[in-house]
Amino acid sequence: MSAIKKFQVTFDCAEPERLARFWCEVLGYVVPPPPEGFATWDDFNLSQSPEQRDSWFACMDPSGVGPRLFFQRVPEGKIVKNRVHLDVRVGTGLVGDERLATLEAECARLLALGATHVQTLYADEENESCIPMLDIEGNEFCID
Repeated sequence: MSAIKKFQVTFDCAEPERLARFWCEVLGYVVPPPPEGFATWDDFNLSQSPEQRDSWFACMDPSGVGPRLFFQRVPEGKIVKNRVHLDVRVGTGLVGDERLATLEAECARLLALGATHVQTLYADEENESCIPMLDIEGNEFCID
């Protein structure tokens, strides 16, 4: 049996810092400290060549348990549905009206952050229920 490996989830995007800060709010993640030798991320950014400035940003789980999220600027926009998406698990262990109220409250919170509600509550036998959404750059995710 092989050892469990750490991984990060990488997003191609137009505005790395803006999208990273959105996901920090969604997940309770934090921005890591700037690289050694720099007091702030702005200082680091200004040290980069013009083509490298603002080209990436990251956020991390403050507990160190969840994966690091990495956001990299790419020239092309999103064209098709994501092949992979995040499920934000807010209703784990809840059932019925309590679960629905939790999902709807989280949906309202994320809408205030700039997310888009794609479809009404989706329910099936396996997932019980989830709400499909889009982040601020149109990437699909679900709250369940």
